[in-house]
Amino acid sequence: MVKYAVALSLMSTPDLDLDFVRAQFPAFQDPALDGKAFFENAGGSFPCKQVIERLERFYRSRKVQPYEAYAPSNIAGEEMDEAQNRLSAMLNIEADELSFGPSTTQNTYVLAQAFRQMMSPGDAIIVTNQDHEANSGPWRRLAEDGIEIREWQVDPATGNLGQAALEALLDDRVKLVCFPHCSNILGRVNPVAAWCQTIRDAGAYSCVDGVSHAPHGFPDIAALGADIYMFSSYKTYGPHQGILSVRRDLADRLPNQGHVFNAGSRSKRFTPAGPDHAQVAACAGMVDFVESIHDRHFGGQVHPAQKARFVNDLFKAQEQATLAPLLAYLSGRNDVRLLGETDARLKVPTVAVNLMRDPRPVAKRLAELGIMAGAGDFYAVRVLGAMGVDPDQGVLRLSFVHYTSHEDVKKLLNALDLVL
Repeated sequence: MVKYAVALSLMSTPDLDLDFVRAQFPAFQDPALDGKAFFENAGGSFPCKQVIERLERFYRSRKVQPYEAYAPSNIAGEEMDEAQNRLSAMLNIEADELSFGPSTTQNTYVLAQAFRQMMSPGDAIIVTNQDHEANSGPWRRLAEDGIEIREWQVDPATGNLGQAALEALLDDRVKLVCFPHCSNILGRVNPVAAWCQTIRDAGAYSCVDGVSHAPHGFPDIAALGADIYMFSSYKTYGPHQGILSVRRDLADRLPNQGHVFNAGSRSKRFTPAGPDHAQVAACAGMVDFVESIHDRHFGGQVHPAQKARFVNDLFKAQEQATLAPLLAYLSGRNDVRLLGETDARLKVPTVAVNLMRDPRPVAKRLAELGIMAGAGDFYAVRVLGAMGVDPDQGVLRLSFVHYTSHEDVKKLLNALDLVL
């Protein structure tokens, strides 16, 4: 059920107040990080102060078993419920469609076991070779139980997935299609809403890995039409939790994976272990953060999903402006291979560079110059192999989000000039 229909904005998008944004992140005031530019945000973002404050407060004065009658326990439960209700509202889903787990990888394993119990030998699941292993490996293992695994393959030249290739794989045996909102290597934003509709029309469910896209804007899950959507809060400025959304009709069909007495609770059916009380409560800080950005730039009382839409537009404009010079620089060099799109409007700022040599020494040299970046396969060995990159060698990955400044990018370009 669509909880809220987000209206299209007719107002112009102001420039992001970067000083205000960076003031929300204690990392930028930490002397240990002074003079350093962070370009491995795809591996995990800085936490915002709202999350840190909620987490510290919970550990200081609420760290008891929640939902009991005494005051600290009662408050602990209220803060956990607040996170559940406010985050689900911002994601435009019902509160009982949202689950918290220890990680997205763990959430996927739990879901895979539920589908294994619901499906029959000969049923099929479609996975891609564009995915991070978290939304591929657990599903592929179901082949051991007689489930047919079909691979939706990328174009080797571009790394993109195509609608025609999806349609060629769909038939009445397919029960589930798993794909990413965007690749953690290539960053190209996939047309999730269109693909979810195609999948639904074919009588199957969709499972979207949003881990690499959510840091660039919290999703409107209802508008996307995804039956399952998941992401990691430690990449969206929060604590280390896996955020899982499962549509009510599907949640009710899947076998319970939680404690037997939690079978009637949709938000607990896919959490075998007890929740991390403090981290769940701290997730409300992510909503605080988004609302602070909205109120700074727009003001007014609108639905939380609408606030997220406005803030996403701010982030997108900032990210495209800072990404474009990096893409132009890398595509203009003839000694490296830039993987994927060169148009900043088509992707999030996750940039993979094949150096034709081991990228780890280059990342180490960049670190000496104050650039924090990553090198390796980033658990995306299938798409690297499909595009002709040796997964054992991997790539240099340069990734950032809205709080990255133009000065950070200039520093990166100067450093690349020295090390490439």
